[in-house]
Amino acid sequence: MTSPDLHIDIRGAQQEVAVIRLTRAKKRNAINDALILAIRDAFDGLPATVRAAVIDGEGEHFCAGLDLSELQERDAGQGLMHSRMWHAALERVQYGPVPVIAALHGAVVGGGLELASACHIRVADETTFYALPEGSRGIFVGGDGSVRIPRLIGAARMTDMMMTGRVISAAEGERIGLAQYLVPTGSAFDKAFELATRVAANAPLTNYALMHALPRIAEQPADQGFFTEAMMAAIAQSAPEAKQRVRDFLEGKAGTKVQKS
Repeated sequence: MTSPDLHIDIRGAQQEVAVIRLTRAKKRNAINDALILAIRDAFDGLPATVRAAVIDGEGEHFCAGLDLSELQERDAGQGLMHSRMWHAALERVQYGPVPVIAALHGAVVGGGLELASACHIRVADETTFYALPEGSRGIFVGGDGSVRIPRLIGAARMTDMMMTGRVISAAEGERIGLAQYLVPTGSAFDKAFELATRVAANAPLTNYALMHALPRIAEQPADQGFFTEAMMAAIAQSAPEAKQRVRDFLEGKAGTKVQKS
């Protein structure tokens, strides 16, 4: 499962983890049309045995954004359809078959930040920096950034980043919510893979609820959210695997380890 722009490596025995690596290191993993379509196809084609995924970038940077060297002149209609192509691809990351952990390092800029924001967990190392330079280039985010990024850091912070070209450091990014974990230089992938392995061991229906139901519940009015929560709780606990896990816990067969940050 490879392409010139993306490499996929399936690791593990029972609960498999897919390592999905951007492989345009000479371009700082900037995203062109071929790469965004490869990301879409990667998630559409994951084997059923895969239970979690890690997205990583080859070389010194996670992703430096849209490949402006391949930017074409488009009329409004063509620009609309191009943006919707990105939306469809990143929809498969956030609302695809498995939880996705991003291993961030170096540049997480523009479209790279849009890709990272579609992932469920983000691990950044100390070399990471974030930016949205679209404002200075006379363009606007088009790959879901105006929807997903404000949900992480708020519209005011995103406005500041785009208007002023402000660069956010790794430490500040973790503080404001761009990443949930901050780790030493060079260790983002190892931490992301560790988390993916742990997440892959969860009951699949619980992971599905966290990926698909929780973000929608958060957007619903309270009374609708409560009802959706009740429906999802009932469905999740009715799964045979969930029943077995509860029995194992009650019989003292389940582990009780608590994760440390």
